[in-house]
Amino acid sequence: MSLPRRTVLSAAGATAAAAAAATVTPVSTAAAHSRPDLGFAEDGTFRVVQFNDTQDNHRTDVRTIELIEKTLDQENPGFVVINGDVVNGDMTTADEVRTAYDNVVAPMESRGIPWAITFGNHDEDSLAVTGMSERRIREHLATHDHYVGRTARGVSGDSNQVLTIRSGRRDAFALWLLDSGRYSPETIAGQAVEEYTYETVHADQVAWYRQNSLELQGRSETPVPGLMFFHIPLWEFRHMWFGSPTGSTEEDHAHGVDKHGIVGERNEREYTAQFNPGLFHAALERGDVKGMFCGHDHVNDYVGNYFGIHLGYGPGTGFGTYGLEGDEIHRLRGARVFELDLSVDGVFAATRNVYAADLGIDLSPEPQPLGG
Repeated sequence: MSLPRRTVLSAAGATAAAAAAATVTPVSTAAAHSRPDLGFAEDGTFRVVQFNDTQDNHRTDVRTIELIEKTLDQENPGFVVINGDVVNGDMTTADEVRTAYDNVVAPMESRGIPWAITFGNHDEDSLAVTGMSERRIREHLATHDHYVGRTARGVSGDSNQVLTIRSGRRDAFALWLLDSGRYSPETIAGQAVEEYTYETVHADQVAWYRQNSLELQGRSETPVPGLMFFHIPLWEFRHMWFGSPTGSTEEDHAHGVDKHGIVGERNEREYTAQFNPGLFHAALERGDVKGMFCGHDHVNDYVGNYFGIHLGYGPGTGFGTYGLEGDEIHRLRGARVFELDLSVDGVFAATRNVYAADLGIDLSPEPQPLGG
């Protein structure tokens, strides 16, 4: 099934909650607050949850918050990443933007769970009206007790950082958060960009990743395995789905499933940038990143192993934005969970999705904005 790209924005809503966790050790190029370390439990395990595309205004659909709360209570993660498009552009004041973010992060705050975000293409959509740039949004997020956001200086984007999870005194695992940008320019080198496309990770961000990957290896005397999160998918996601860079048929996909162990649905094409930034090749060369995970395409939820690196989508979390068609609009609302285990080679043990339907959340098509 193929869906057109849409921006169906509707109202939506929120509440809060309570739990526990730790926080963060940034490498030298990505520092800000001073907080305790994220650390593996005594049994050598750690859990990460990814929410994607909550994408709503200050009246967040109440089911979005319910989904976040119930996922946190069921999974009890040590860290949460909100992987882009936290809000939409349907706000007229700076306070409304702040409220929209507060609605989404309240469940982590009330449970004491450390969290951070990557910015997506929509997070700055209200800038011309509200003045809320990504920098100003980040300044607001930094007022929250359990926000562990930082951004590397002198690098493209405004949400680049690497967080390490420690085992004892050593960095045992890395969480790479990259800003994949917003929208493609209308022209490049004098040539029109005729198809509506998006930005991507830039070359300086790839260089930043390599530099910090080497720095982590130098501190630990061995490559530190990790996961990487960014909002907009790379071209390699499509290549994996079809089993090659040139395939596009059902037979090609069947080959991709067999070759890469793909699990999940693809209900719209991968909305990538004009260019491939070389990030996958850099990670393949370094050998430390075990998985790359995106959002952006709300009705894709697949994952597979592409030449040793897992590529996957976190399903769209927000009930106030586009989904599947008709009565099935909310069927794939959910979150992605990551299991880390020091006893497993590479530490990344497993990933799975949690869906709103399995948590008893109402999937009816009608919007349910905060405040009615």
